[in-house]
Parts: sequence; structure tokens; C-alpha cells
Amino acid sequence: MKVNELRDLNLQELREKEGELKEELFNLKMRHSLNQLDNPIQIRNLRRDLARLKTLIMENQAKLS
Repeated sequence: MKVNELRDLNLQELREKEGELKEELFNLKMRHSLNQLDNPIQIRNLRRDLARLKTLIMENQAKLS
């Protein structure tokens, strides 16, 4: 996920995307615990995407206040 793509989204869309990523991360962790995950690096990449998204949310909130 590119930061430039995320910067085009408004705060509400960023929060929705955050919820989607959290759910996807949960599902990947469950699959990993059951040894059904082919590529465990997906978890790391998704965590990093989630961190990028949270950073952008905090930046947007700082701009609004």
C-alpha cells in the first residue's frame, strides 16, 4: 500500500481502511497459528501498512485541531 494513495483519502475513509486491515491481520494471525499460512511475511507487511495508516490518521487529526 502506497502512502500517496492513502493521503488522498479523508479521515473517515482512513478509519474504515484501518478497520479492514485490523480484521485482515486478525485472520492472518489465526491462519498462521493453524499452520495454514503460506507466506508469514504477509503479517509483517500488513502490520507495517497498519502503522502507516495510523500515522496518517494522527497527522489528519493534528491538522483538524
